[in-house]
Amino acid sequence: MAPSSPRKCTGDRRFFSVHPAIGEYRPGRRAAYDDQVKLHNPDGKSEISALGLVVHPTKPVDDSVAKIIAWAASHSVQVVAREQDRDRVTPEVETLPDDEFVARVSGLLALGGDGTMLGAMRLVIARPVPVLGINHGNLGFLVEVTPATLEDSLARLIDGDFTIEAHSCLDAEWAGATPSQSVGFNDIVLASTGRAGAVSVDLTVNGLQYGYYKCDALVLSTPSGSTAYNYAAGGPVVSPSASVVVVTPVAPMAGISRAVVLGAEDRISIHVAAESAPVEVDIDGTSAGQLAPDGVLTAYLREDASQVVRFAAGEHASRSRIKLSLLDLPLRRDQLLELIPGDLRTGNDADG
Repeated sequence: MAPSSPRKCTGDRRFFSVHPAIGEYRPGRRAAYDDQVKLHNPDGKSEISALGLVVHPTKPVDDSVAKIIAWAASHSVQVVAREQDRDRVTPEVETLPDDEFVARVSGLLALGGDGTMLGAMRLVIARPVPVLGINHGNLGFLVEVTPATLEDSLARLIDGDFTIEAHSCLDAEWAGATPSQSVGFNDIVLASTGRAGAVSVDLTVNGLQYGYYKCDALVLSTPSGSTAYNYAAGGPVVSPSASVVVVTPVAPMAGISRAVVLGAEDRISIHVAAESAPVEVDIDGTSAGQLAPDGVLTAYLREDASQVVRFAAGEHASRSRIKLSLLDLPLRRDQLLELIPGDLRTGNDADG
């Protein structure tokens, strides 16, 4: 979401990721929003000297990588990548183990779609640095920059001419979980393994029994993830200025049948009942482990967990709102194109 006048850094269904605007922010509406979009570097000097590349494993990103390397070489900016992306970058890019990569970079470039962007955000969660998404995906709710505007965006990034959009995440723990797999910027989903039956779990909040669910799946969502699986399951769209967690059942059969909205200070505990089907834990759409009957998952909202770069927060939020509204239309992409006048349709067809 965007304020009515975004501040610039003067030198400063399961779908998608980030939130469309719901109206406009007004100055002083909520103090938390002042922490969401804030000056990166108020004194006018760039703090980004080493850019890290996080690259989609299959998308054709070679042209963007070449642009980044050429631009960085002419501006005395170092470019590094992870060892696992060695075959996706050119030989002159130094590749590092993940721990050294995270320690070295002062900014990240995520080349791909929203999934790549989420992976980049998780990568630096222990040491948040500005993360800029270059869209090589489809709709792209989180990513803002296109390959065509990449060089101008790099210049603005190094000059500090951008705003920071802070994102919260869900931090979860359960038996067998690893730190790299237990953080979700969109949602944590508990679903039956292989559709073996219904998920039956008890919800406890701050040590107090809240109720139980019997459903196909249970979604724990951040505000920015409220437009993802939570939205498809009938849960509310939540303003990103709200520090809340939404708990929404998918196809409820018994117990709590509506979404529950909890506060940032609440400690959430999900206990798997003895009669439940085996439960798989999915985080941001990726399998992260399993919970056996009598297993417990705990979660809480970690605020300001990631720094997403925005150059035009208002325009980005408006585009995201339009994209979300199009998803509610009962038409496929090719059917939507039929609504475009013939003289304008050729360019849209070419874009795929």
